[in-house]
Amino acid sequence: MTPLVLASQSPARLETLRRAGIEPLVIVSGVDEDQLGDLPPAELALQLAELKCAAVAVRDDLPTDALVLGCDSVLELDGVTLGKPAHAEDATARWRAMRGRSGVLHTGHSLHDTATRHVASATGSTVVHFADVTDDEIAAYVATGEPLHVAGAFTIDGLGGAFITGIEGDHHNVVGLSLPLLRELVVELGRSWVDLWTAPRAARSSGR
Repeated sequence: MTPLVLASQSPARLETLRRAGIEPLVIVSGVDEDQLGDLPPAELALQLAELKCAAVAVRDDLPTDALVLGCDSVLELDGVTLGKPAHAEDATARWRAMRGRSGVLHTGHSLHDTATRHVASATGSTVVHFADVTDDEIAAYVATGEPLHVAGAFTIDGLGGAFITGIEGDHHNVVGLSLPLLRELVVELGRSWVDLWTAPRAARSSGR
């Protein structure tokens, strides 16, 4: 089994990995997300992911032969980068701008192999179509506090899911971690995706 270290405090990313059969060790990077300058949204997401990954990969208390994963997400709307809203008023203004429109959710992924020191990085991008929600719906959603803690001020796997009419691309990428893209990075580093599995999942299939 190959240990995976998740350099993120995101509960959604942790749950995504757990549902995929991976139980990572979580070590928060502590990286200041405001340290980078004015970069295109996709590049910003990637560079932040690389910084988070690098900050944790240098630690000397990591499991032997581990892979360290850093991720960061931003929403692009009209070419503008939208991270986490600063406050409720900011979240409200964003939703009024997003409703009835589409944006692109970029998630940067950076994977560091502690055995070889090799790094593989890439950005996943998914188009998100927003419902034409009312002012009352926006106010109620912002009041829950959920949009204040996530890039773009929305979730697809929580209360905000009803306000997303569709996507073009990987659903997991919108949650904050693209499993297909992560698998590609694992393979690029010469590792096996199934070696990351910590428990068989077949018995836990939800069944449709």
